[in-house]
Amino acid sequence: MSLDVFTFLVGGRAGEGVKKAGSVAAQLFITKGRYVFQMDDYMSLIRGGHNFSVVSTSTRWISSQYLKADLVVCFDQRSYDKHKTHLSKAGFLIYNADKVEGDTGIGIPLSKEAKSYPRPDLMLGVGAVAILAALIDYSKDMLEMLITEEYPFGIENNISYANKIYNLVYPEIGGLIKINDGDKRRTHIYGNYAIALGAIAGGLDVYYAYPMTPASSILHYLAALAEDYGLAIIHPENEIAVINMAVGSAFTGAKTIVGTSGGGFALMTEGLSFAGMVEAPVLCILSQRPGPATGVPTYTAQGDLNFALSAGHGEFLRIIASPGTIEEAFYLTAKMLDLVWKYQTPGILLIEKHLSESAMTVDIDVSKAAWAEPELAMEGSYKRYIDTYTGISPMLFPPSKEVIKWNSHEHDEFGITTEESKIVSQMHEKRMRKIESLKSYLKGFKTINIYGERGAIILTYGSTTMSVLEAIKFGNLEAMVIQIIYLNPLPIWELKKYSSKEIIVVEQSIGCQFSNLIREKAGLSVKNVINAYDGRPFDPIDLANKLREVI
Repeated sequence: MSLDVFTFLVGGRAGEGVKKAGSVAAQLFITKGRYVFQMDDYMSLIRGGHNFSVVSTSTRWISSQYLKADLVVCFDQRSYDKHKTHLSKAGFLIYNADKVEGDTGIGIPLSKEAKSYPRPDLMLGVGAVAILAALIDYSKDMLEMLITEEYPFGIENNISYANKIYNLVYPEIGGLIKINDGDKRRTHIYGNYAIALGAIAGGLDVYYAYPMTPASSILHYLAALAEDYGLAIIHPENEIAVINMAVGSAFTGAKTIVGTSGGGFALMTEGLSFAGMVEAPVLCILSQRPGPATGVPTYTAQGDLNFALSAGHGEFLRIIASPGTIEEAFYLTAKMLDLVWKYQTPGILLIEKHLSESAMTVDIDVSKAAWAEPELAMEGSYKRYIDTYTGISPMLFPPSKEVIKWNSHEHDEFGITTEESKIVSQMHEKRMRKIESLKSYLKGFKTINIYGERGAIILTYGSTTMSVLEAIKFGNLEAMVIQIIYLNPLPIWELKKYSSKEIIVVEQSIGCQFSNLIREKAGLSVKNVINAYDGRPFDPIDLANKLREVI
């Protein structure tokens, strides 16, 4: 049997190598030149919580996980009870016979076979990969090479255990599903890693963050790369320190990014206003998870859109953009770093847990990344806030013979505090003039992505785009998918051509924040809204059915 999309799902307790098994499965498919999408689902528990990883693969570009899996491997009873309903019609269910009482599927003594090895719980993930290899007739020699590369510690034990499990299951399921080779090997990367690399490609010097799921791995990944790329990666005591230190770094000319989620960003908002007043080019990465308060810490949402659009007090330009795919996240991070430096104002890269902590195959050309480069002042008497027709004042950094004054109070062109009504009005107008300057600039760039040429018009933003595109493929639906990249300023000049059309919106907000935005700002007529707010990304099969109902 050969499949267009093949899905592997592995589930167990935290600490049993579930996520690693998903990543190794992804690498197995990559060795065959196939496209891959991987989603990791985990509870907010360090040990014992239910985790699962689902990896979908195809010879064509694939942009979402499928929860109907062709192979389900379960390490414990909870995983079995939860995921046996996720089996496709012709799929195979393999469970750990030592921990599961199963009424369907094939039981394998995964735990018993692992007892003779160090850290037997972690061995279970290796066993899941071996089961997958047997099912698709991936040779034992290739499996050994894969394990050697992906499990570098205890290689002999890992290979020994994998061979035992492979031999146990092969008589039952060996070679029953065929996986065709794709066209070439590609890089498989998590969204947060793509963002980190895009930041480096764009000229990053300093990254500040207090760890907060789902943005934390940007901090960890950049810390691992700091020495190679000459980066300063700093973990301050809280998010208030993060944003204020970032403004200070920008004062010195360091290209600076901060990262957080909703709760941490809430603490940063006064500092964001500070950046707006002093005209500091600071890029904030805001990875959304369900709220309010602690919410559902390890799941996904799009409920912070309104928050991002209005974050901080007072009136100033906040550049906000959201990538629709992991590949786009790389380029857009670099572009946003360029834009905040070009326009000397804070910006927000608005993403979601689904993009942050999912992984997919990408084709990235580093040479196409934007490079952040501010306009620099010429020699002579320096006015930090000189009033220009664009609202952009050339920058100067220490050390310098000139006085460089950034001021969080209202100020004159030199940065001297003022309360004179005329100057107050002048500086407000100067800062707001950047909005029109930015709009003019963006008209020369891609501000929306359009997929398809005819049919129903579906609007999305962020990672929901990936789910919609896969649903369209699965359902063989005729539709034009429009992904809005820039949310502020909203590219009304691109959207006005759809003002007479009936629009379908897909988003992950109970309050329909994205739908309301395009109604209010672009005057679009939203016919139907398909929204979810349970913390889980859309499944393309379910979404295809919902879209078919309204198209």
